[in-house]
Amino acid sequence: MSSAIASASSKTRFLFLMPLLGLLLTGCGVNSIPTYEEQAKAKWSEVLNQYQRRNDLIPNLVETVKGFAHQESTVLEAVTEARAQATSIQVDASTITDPEAFKKFQAAQGQLSGALGRLLAVSENYPDLKSNANFLALQSQLEGTENRIAVARRDYIEAVRLYNTELSTYPGKIWASLLYSSKKPMEEFTINDSAKLVPAVKF
Repeated sequence: MSSAIASASSKTRFLFLMPLLGLLLTGCGVNSIPTYEEQAKAKWSEVLNQYQRRNDLIPNLVETVKGFAHQESTVLEAVTEARAQATSIQVDASTITDPEAFKKFQAAQGQLSGALGRLLAVSENYPDLKSNANFLALQSQLEGTENRIAVARRDYIEAVRLYNTELSTYPGKIWASLLYSSKKPMEEFTINDSAKLVPAVKF
């Protein structure tokens, strides 16, 4: 009889302690790593979404420029090739924890940005193209998309900073070693070498 009472008492104590233990674990950051990881993945998805939006605009832009600037075939081909290269790279959630894959993705997108910049610069030589309604609409959409890419990248960088900091500082470092040993730091966007150069100003 006394053993049954003791068993019932220990069950009651266990049922009382479980929610309390859950509250303690929640308050001490055990869920921070997976929470920050999911936030960073969501921000990464938004980065990819904006790059896809840009990729979708490029064929129409190339065709519009081609209609006015046949002799600029080298520039047009460079944009088309850069787009093909950028879209051929397989990207998923694992890319952000794979330095080599992330580097390839960033390099391809940087190459495409450079090619697009040269394509838009070509328009300066063609007044008819610059005043074409279709070109102006595409140019405006592309500029808007570039701004969205910049915002998405900034948000992703901040989410990754939170996640990586949690993995490398206490108490997150303890939880990482105990419960999340498979979690790896995520990659951040870096500035390419050409953007680091100080422009030469000549008067």
